Amino acid sequence: MRHELRERVVPLLCLGALAALTPAAVELAVGTHPVQLTARLHVFAVGFTALAAAVAAVALSVAGARRHDARAVFTATAFAIMAGLLALHGLATPGIFVGVNGVIAITGGMTLPIGGLVLLLSTSAPPQLLRRVGPLLVFEGLAIAGLLALGASALAYPGIVPQVPEPNSFSALSLLALGAMVYGLLVLRALRTFLLTRRLADLGVVVGLAWLVTALVPALTMTYAQLGWWVGHELELDGILVVGTIVAIDLARATQSRPLAGDLKAADLVTAEELFLGSHVRALTARLAEKDPYTELHARRVALLAVQGGELLGLSAGRLRNLAVGGLVHDIGKLSVPDAILKKPAALDDEEFAVIRRHPGAGSRLLQELGGFSTAVLRIVRGHHERLDGSGYPDGLGDDELDLETRILAVCDVYDALISPRVYRPAWTHEDAVALLRRESGTAFDPRCVAALEQVLIREWVDRDPLGGSLLEAPGANRGERRSARARLRQS
Repeated sequence: MRHELRERVVPLLCLGALAALTPAAVELAVGTHPVQLTARLHVFAVGFTALAAAVAAVALSVAGARRHDARAVFTATAFAIMAGLLALHGLATPGIFVGVNGVIAITGGMTLPIGGLVLLLSTSAPPQLLRRVGPLLVFEGLAIAGLLALGASALAYPGIVPQVPEPNSFSALSLLALGAMVYGLLVLRALRTFLLTRRLADLGVVVGLAWLVTALVPALTMTYAQLGWWVGHELELDGILVVGTIVAIDLARATQSRPLAGDLKAADLVTAEELFLGSHVRALTARLAEKDPYTELHARRVALLAVQGGELLGLSAGRLRNLAVGGLVHDIGKLSVPDAILKKPAALDDEEFAVIRRHPGAGSRLLQELGGFSTAVLRIVRGHHERLDGSGYPDGLGDDELDLETRILAVCDVYDALISPRVYRPAWTHEDAVALLRRESGTAFDPRCVAALEQVLIREWVDRDPLGGSLLEAPGANRGERRSARARLRQS
């Protein structure tokens, strides 16, 4: 695991940290250098940033409305508010359209903190606020209209607005602390998304958010006579462009915007493997479906159960990703099994079963030859038929040789295989399958993994799963059994 982290994740994280921290280093090196730049340049610079934020807001609003993605509309509202404040900030530049006023200071100090707060709301809003897109679009329109109306009034009567927050004042430093906390939370949520998906785009969102929090520092601690203040304006533009562009592109590719969501579940990796795990995983699952549709659906159900169990057991984002990939391709070695054996409408004889027993090793070798799969995924694929007491295959590994991911997958694999009907035997009931896992808990199976699976089933058998059906409607579970299962699970 540590070797994989060094080889795959750490270089990307180092690259992201370099991109995120370089502007801060520049600020420290030259920020206090005195400059004399024109007010007209300020208008153009801020105007371009406002335009970028406005374009992002419009694009996300339109895409969110079309896809009924309320979170995207919420995110668009954040960009719209930042665009409005930036537009007022530019228009309030003294000596261009108006004289000395307090609007320029207030809008300059409030743009990033308020925008960040709305972005944070978009990532953590309760589900009831995200059910309908229409009210959010109305809210977005009213918010920007009200903001511009207040700004226009302040520009018309500049004396009514005090010039606050002044750089390094108590109010400015308080805003800085609030903004840093807000963007820090956004960075952590975006970083978790990256650790699950390993997509460069998601790492780009982390970098863009880091640039925005860096831009917040000179906006509240420096003046226009210092180079760092101007560098901060450039960072503001760059951060908005990066985050807005990536979120819009992701929304165009998927049914929901994800880079800023922060609540991406490991189950999402299973249900949208091409988007989050890459085309190579999707190609393998598609090939497995061509070979044997039952095996591909079985692998998908097992992967879904496994990652949900892994979340309950507290696996890190990186380990959950490995479990998702390993679950989806754990039976890929069956591509090498002849159809006459794989689809035989009767029980296998000893020679045929010996062929089947070779599929974990064959799958691991195939993935190793293809490349791009972590050692953790290879272990899961090769070891998913191993047992704690050493009775499994292909290597007869024991308790101290099996990692937690492999143990989780083994339990879920057995459960789904038992409750699925085969041509040579009827499906087991849920109760009988769970009873077997409980009997062999502590000998063949890890008790923690069995308990986690039962908890997943308590939750998922009441609700519908992300694959579009209910696990209670899995093959072999009739209506009476489903009612009985619910009662039994709740008493467990």
